[in-house]
Amino acid sequence: PVKHLVALTESHGIVVSLFIDPEIRQVEKAVQMGVEAVELHTGSYADARTPTDIDDEFDRLTEAAQFAVSQGLILNMGHGLTYRNVRRVAEINGLHELNIGHSIVSHALLVGFERAVREMKQLVTVP
Repeated sequence: PVKHLVALTESHGIVVSLFIDPEIRQVEKAVQMGVEAVELHTGSYADARTPTDIDDEFDRLTEAAQFAVSQGLILNMGHGLTYRNVRRVAEINGLHELNIGHSIVSHALLVGFERAVREMKQLVTVP
């Protein structure tokens, strides 16, 4: 039934995306459901504190991201990303979109939206 609803929704030009944890099993379920896109939850990466934990969470993101792209999914990521932790995530191959609203808006309170957006764009623009 879910696959039918996804197909019906997408037949009207609406992209269906699932917000999921960076786990292969969840990406597999997204593929089975027939969605066009996934957004990998970056919260565990953003919340990690030790270098080892940060690297472990980044590896989870990278593995799930690579698998999602290999399955033909549009790859988005977001949650808890900041000016300090976003660059590494932005460099993951196949990434289509990052969702970083809270950090940009918070920074904009101090420096204005134009500067806040410009500074974030510099961090996420991969040469």
